[in-house]
Amino acid sequence: MSILVYINSNGNKIAKNSFEAVTYAKKLGDVTAVTNGKADNAILADLGKYGASKVLVDRSFDGTDEQQITRMVATAAEKVGAETVVFSDDLVGKAVAPRLSVKMNAGLISSATGVPQGDGTVPVNVFSGKAFAFVKANTSKKIISLLPNSIPVEEVGGSASIEEFNGNAGDTRVRVKGINRPEGDIPLPEAELVVSAGRGLKGPENWGMIEDLAKALGAATACSRPVADADWRPHHEHVGQTGVAIRPNLYIAIGISGAIQHLAGVNGSKTIVVINTDKEAPFFKAADYGVVGDAFEVVPKLVEAVKKFKASN
Repeated sequence: MSILVYINSNGNKIAKNSFEAVTYAKKLGDVTAVTNGKADNAILADLGKYGASKVLVDRSFDGTDEQQITRMVATAAEKVGAETVVFSDDLVGKAVAPRLSVKMNAGLISSATGVPQGDGTVPVNVFSGKAFAFVKANTSKKIISLLPNSIPVEEVGGSASIEEFNGNAGDTRVRVKGINRPEGDIPLPEAELVVSAGRGLKGPENWGMIEDLAKALGAATACSRPVADADWRPHHEHVGQTGVAIRPNLYIAIGISGAIQHLAGVNGSKTIVVINTDKEAPFFKAADYGVVGDAFEVVPKLVEAVKKFKASN
């Protein structure tokens, strides 16, 4: 089976969720990747480590204009005879996959969390992660968008061949005046460890211990919506239904009560640890581990314990 995967490359950096998408596609058939932009061939060839045998790259345009990408992926799908096209369910995937579905007359399965079962049904995330369903597309061609952090990246070895091609992307009607990228070493959507805090921190001046814990763990930092609205932290750190939806392996929530809107954006986390003085906080019902205690006492001790553990190993 021929599988096409869209790769989101930013300059010479390929997003982690694109490696996940290639790993996922490799479980379905023979994988060709397609991307646009200026990434070096050596960087693109690394996609072979995860199962792509070839990378089609259209260097006629850069950026993430959804209409141009849609036309390019459609051209690539026709070129390789793709029966299934895989996207990561990130911002670009959410915008391009539905457009491509209409253009290719293909069934769209979004928010997939696993590979198709024997009957062709695919597990998907529904109701903001509160439930899952099995969905089947009865069309001959299918488009699947994979939720980030749903499957681990797997290296299978090898190097992909690179082929430059004309994706017939056409002109863009969008004029980009500038791009503001969030600061930080670890982008939240790609983070496997996240330390987050809420109004329980009482003020932005107390955020140092949160950053200390994140640094000790090698984690990204996040916050609840009230904290972002109060300008204690930048809005790109806001996680939840109205912020960034994340699915890390470990989510540590400190001084966050756990409102339903916050839970909707983080309940895909593999393990949730809650630290709160209020034992009745709703977040404890969703937690795997809970600490009823004062964050100003618990967090410094936790930082010290993590550092001591890392020093002894």
